[in-house]
Amino acid sequence: MKSKIILFLFAACFTISAASFAQTAKNPYTEGKSKVKITTSMGVIIVKLYDSTPLHRDNFLKLVKQGFYDSLLFHRVIQGFMIQGGDPNSKNAKDGEMLGMGGGDMERIPAEFNKNIIHKKGALCAARDGNPTKASSACQFYLVQGKPSSESELFSIEQQNGITYTPEQKNTYKTIGGVAFLDMNYTVFGEVVSGLDVIDKIAAVKKGNADRPVQNVMMKMEMMK
Repeated sequence: MKSKIILFLFAACFTISAASFAQTAKNPYTEGKSKVKITTSMGVIIVKLYDSTPLHRDNFLKLVKQGFYDSLLFHRVIQGFMIQGGDPNSKNAKDGEMLGMGGGDMERIPAEFNKNIIHKKGALCAARDGNPTKASSACQFYLVQGKPSSESELFSIEQQNGITYTPEQKNTYKTIGGVAFLDMNYTVFGEVVSGLDVIDKIAAVKKGNADRPVQNVMMKMEMMK
């Protein structure tokens, strides 16, 4: 039975193995020259892909070049959280049709967790189902909107997820915002460099069942030179 690829709101404590903490001597936010233009019916978003997550980077670029994402929808949006898309079943989907299960027959991408990369606002991340290795969907992704976190909220997340935030990361979550509780549970493989306001616009649309926008929010992607 296919499982719906969604972002699970974890309430339990997590044990993260040391092997999951991918290390890099470089600043992951300054790495990467690959950029993708996401044109939506509500504006343009430009994302940069990280070189420190090569499996996700290469898979995403491959799909973009193939035109895989063209005419797909942002099928699940939650204000203050994220906007999710990439379900191949969303192309030409009927109004009100339940979405989120597409791509389950494609090979998952192994998790590429990196403690230096967080779910700040504008983070480009891979959605996944509940598989035990936390491998990513081959096609579904989400863009973080999130909201600012308090010191106590971040402390609680550190305890639950077994991580320690740097002062810079804490400041980012307190000022810019994000969804810290997803750190080290979903792979972040890029970030928005232009169009954060478009995420806000999409997240604010009227929604129906399963947080699907009542008015379709379509996407088209292309590589940028």
